[in-house]
Amino acid sequence: MTKQDLRIVFMGTPDFAVESLRILVENGYNVVGVITMPDKPAGRGHKLQPSAVKKYAVEQNLPLLQPEKLKDEAFLEALKGWQADLQIVVAFRMLPEAVWDMPRLGTFNLHASLLPQYRGAAPINWAIINGERETGVTTFFLTHEIDTGKIIKQEKVAIGENDNAGKIHDELMNVGARLVKETVDDLLADKVDAIDQSQFFQAESELKAAPKIFKETCQIDWSKPALQVHNQIRGLSPYPTAWTELKLQEATEPQYFKVFETEVIPEAHALAPATVVSDFKTYLRVATPDGFVELKSIQVPGKKAMSVGEFLRGWKI
Repeated sequence: MTKQDLRIVFMGTPDFAVESLRILVENGYNVVGVITMPDKPAGRGHKLQPSAVKKYAVEQNLPLLQPEKLKDEAFLEALKGWQADLQIVVAFRMLPEAVWDMPRLGTFNLHASLLPQYRGAAPINWAIINGERETGVTTFFLTHEIDTGKIIKQEKVAIGENDNAGKIHDELMNVGARLVKETVDDLLADKVDAIDQSQFFQAESELKAAPKIFKETCQIDWSKPALQVHNQIRGLSPYPTAWTELKLQEATEPQYFKVFETEVIPEAHALAPATVVSDFKTYLRVATPDGFVELKSIQVPGKKAMSVGEFLRGWKI
């Protein structure tokens, strides 16, 4: 079978998924349909906004489905009508067996980690928060338990000591798109020998999870070591962003603000954690038990992100 004959259904929602869909379309693979989330209200006017995948699919005149429920009979019949040989999932949602088991070649997913490590919703963020020096992308066959299916292919990506989640997201997006194409090529050539994830670890305790990020996950704890705070901040930058509170002279209550970029200053001191040190012109440092974290880029509510120098010129701590 050639790539023109292989009928592919693609499922995805955000920008991360668009690159994988694009590489398939631009290289002549037979994408017979796209499934994405329903339009959602966004912005001040709460107008319905299409997903990034929908925008691209419409531009390419690809058949499109946006089911509210993946077990809906009308949706399942429409999906069956596309007669897919293979389904590819990139940053979508958990599929019921009636969906992932439908194609004759099965359904594979692209996950932004080196499985079985960092199973879950936020693998990029947690790898950086935990101070990992490398991560990667994995293609694997879907099965009943989320992110546990047999591994098809993997590729590693280095994490620099100051790389943030945004930078690694973009690198994994591009590497992952190429891995999706290579996985399809291997399936066409009958070269796939998928490996059970149990071959990569001896005990569940060895595995690091990547659960969904909540607001409380993003609050900075200045009692932790400086490097750990720095890793948390870059692992959440630029989104959903780490946050803390700072008491300003003109405010009766501490001011909530976001932190995008920091630097570790390994300097001995006798200050209590969370103590602010500044020249009130160019730098703003916060004490941790083993040094300081120097803030480089922050955002106060109602304002755009700014350098600390800009902040200090306009606000009194």
